[in-house]
Amino acid sequence: MRLFRDQAIAHGIALILITHDLGVVAQVCDKILVMYAGNLVEYGDVETIFKEPKHPYTKALLACIPVMGMEKGSLSAIEGNVPNALNFPSGCRYHTRCPNVTPLCKELAPQLIGIDDGAKVACHNY
Repeated sequence: MRLFRDQAIAHGIALILITHDLGVVAQVCDKILVMYAGNLVEYGDVETIFKEPKHPYTKALLACIPVMGMEKGSLSAIEGNVPNALNFPSGCRYHTRCPNVTPLCKELAPQLIGIDDGAKVACHNY
């Protein structure tokens, strides 16, 4: 992974990395774009998002990362199932799994809004 980063810097080019491995993202990327069911839910620099995630899905993803010394069987999992791509739920696509769901989430898809330092989040709670 260091090779990718070094080459991008050496040649002054951008690298787009599509992965579910947040460990790789932390090592290689400057910015992160988190998507759920085809929708952008959070965007910002890697350090900020890893330290202070805003969207409930981003928080859930980060809670699924194993940590050295973690007790066996204590790894988090995101409750529920990914929605069927042929029949997404109305409103926010994450609302069926979200611990912070409100009635508005079930009716209206949230818009991506700017928050701090260029970061963006698509959540009715912001």
